[in-house]
Amino acid sequence: MPPARTLLPSVVFAALAVADSVAAGKRSSTTARRLRYALKPALMPALATAFLRVPPGSRAHRHTGLLRTGTASAQAFSWGGDVALLGPSKRSFLIGVGSFFGAHVAYIAAFLSVRGETEDYDTAGLRLALGLWLTATPLMSSAAARQDPALRAPVAAYATILSAMFASSRMLDPALPPGARRTLQAGTALFLVSDSVLATQKFLLAEPRPALETLVMATYTAGQGLIAAGAARAT
Repeated sequence: MPPARTLLPSVVFAALAVADSVAAGKRSSTTARRLRYALKPALMPALATAFLRVPPGSRAHRHTGLLRTGTASAQAFSWGGDVALLGPSKRSFLIGVGSFFGAHVAYIAAFLSVRGETEDYDTAGLRLALGLWLTATPLMSSAAARQDPALRAPVAAYATILSAMFASSRMLDPALPPGARRTLQAGTALFLVSDSVLATQKFLLAEPRPALETLVMATYTAGQGLIAAGAARAT
């Protein structure tokens, strides 16, 4: 990313990500909970500002316009999810799940717009995505249903789209810059880790663990940042 255009919003995003990750782990503190109402909604606007200030390169892959648009759309949906998940109600949770479902659809469209030929796919990564879908989806949807039967279908649908998003990042065209591909794939992997830890915390553990709340936000913000950086490198 050209530093003159993106340095300040990138630094702002990094500072917000660190502060929000720390605050997320202090859920017993009223001050920290209130602070998150300012920090978390500011994350995606700061990242989007840095990402959108990167001008398209003259040597960009021929389809990176769709990669750029899809990434920006995913950031907008993610902002909606971030805001919704600040609420404690089931309705807030479902709105957040729906918003992030839209974000993953946008990421899938973005990644598939720059996919390679079948022989170029990362088969190990695709097998991992399939294995995670086959194991995590029934496990998490069943655990969610024990809390509330109405959560079974939304959680299953979300686990499916999350696995598909991860898989789509394993199909990238080798004509993309290698650094861009690796950065995008690292970002989707961290996003997967973040949501897996979040689901474990919410549906499988009897008591919330503050350290896991910090881990969720740290891996989430790092994942979003790496996806944006990879898309910027590709364009």
